[in-house]
Amino acid sequence: MPGNLSLEQLKAEAAAGTIDTVITAIIDMQGRLMGKRFHVSNFIETAHEGTHGCNYLLATDLEMNTVQGYASASWGMGYGDYMHRPDMATLRRIPWMPGTAMVLCDVMDHHGHEEIAVSPRAVLKRQIARAEAMGFTPMMATELEFYLFRDSYDAHAARGWHDLQPMAPYNIDYSILGTMRDEPVMRAIRNGLYGAGVPVECSKGEADAGQEEVNIRYSDALDTADNHVLVKQAVKEIGFQHGVSASFMAKYRHGKAGSSSHVHQSLMKDGGNAFHDPAAPSGMSDLMRAYLAGLLEHAAESTVFLAPYVNSYKRFCVGLFAPTKAVWSTDNRTAGYRVCGEDTKAVRVECRVGGADLNPYLALAAQLAAGLDGIERGLELGPQHGGDLYADEAAPEIPKTLRDAAELLDRSAFLRGAMGDEVVDHYVHNARWEVEQFDRVVTDWELAHGFERA
Repeated sequence: MPGNLSLEQLKAEAAAGTIDTVITAIIDMQGRLMGKRFHVSNFIETAHEGTHGCNYLLATDLEMNTVQGYASASWGMGYGDYMHRPDMATLRRIPWMPGTAMVLCDVMDHHGHEEIAVSPRAVLKRQIARAEAMGFTPMMATELEFYLFRDSYDAHAARGWHDLQPMAPYNIDYSILGTMRDEPVMRAIRNGLYGAGVPVECSKGEADAGQEEVNIRYSDALDTADNHVLVKQAVKEIGFQHGVSASFMAKYRHGKAGSSSHVHQSLMKDGGNAFHDPAAPSGMSDLMRAYLAGLLEHAAESTVFLAPYVNSYKRFCVGLFAPTKAVWSTDNRTAGYRVCGEDTKAVRVECRVGGADLNPYLALAAQLAAGLDGIERGLELGPQHGGDLYADEAAPEIPKTLRDAAELLDRSAFLRGAMGDEVVDHYVHNARWEVEQFDRVVTDWELAHGFERA
């Protein structure tokens, strides 16, 4: 479901004094919202047609360092501007911010002629166009998990990110009593997002102390990615307003369950689910089987787009519901790829590899590219794996480190063909920079491990 506000409605709200601020936001490499806050009068007069921002916004790390080595932006190129062109279909009220509306923007060249290839929204839109050219509408959903902690981000930073206290003291998975502590925040999140035009279905406790999940209605791929970034923004901002903090790290502490972002996916054609064939085993059409075969064939080389940080790979461990094997199975949560809705019209693929730290546009684009390749090539789906897949030593493994995953992406002729060399080189460089920065750091574990005994 796109935004819930037209330009004419915005003009009326501005005249009535109920909206005075409009946020224009692009999506950066990390999946964060970056942009400006306009006085509503200026947005209505000129900025609804476009504004500009420094091109380094698609060439920084999480710390906003000006990382060198990108082909698109550098000191040598002078860090010029990109145009931020509002997608007015995404204009919406932001109920948790008084008097505020928001619109998501596409990133264009300085003159607004072409989209910037490495922009996450553009990467996804190209794969959607590819699907549409084949007669399909890609439908997707992301299940976002996160932890809620007592105290603000500032308080945690002052303590060196130690002594983190989850809101709930025990595993609250599906617990109605256990999630009671979080409910003042979660209720505000559900209602705030719904008021912003994001079709919230439910929230629930997840598999560890203080962990929550928000589920948004299945939608077309671009709308799903747009909703995903709005959910993360809302959770953090509404949490701040309640004096608490949220983390979408894939693994905030060893021994704790990681936070995932499972990606559900199917293709629609002629108003129906093209993945469904009631006469086929498990209700899986030949098209679905080819799509899933594509996902599996390209699983390893696509991992960077599902697990973009060094920390992401610490989530892949035995016994905490994060997968370690890139195989498929029907309704088996130890598989990297699970078939859900078996023998129903809602049959679909759930990729369980991605963490809550992924950029949804890049993750959905990589999944879609791989699945469509399976269809185009008519790939045959191998037999499913059953039982405890953690113990299946013959099953192909998910890459164990970001270093390994970046190397696989760099060597991927498939993704270079599907996304373009410019996009692959850009995100390989981003991954290798992350590894390089981590390799320089002395961790708390190393200090405790070797300070006295080494």
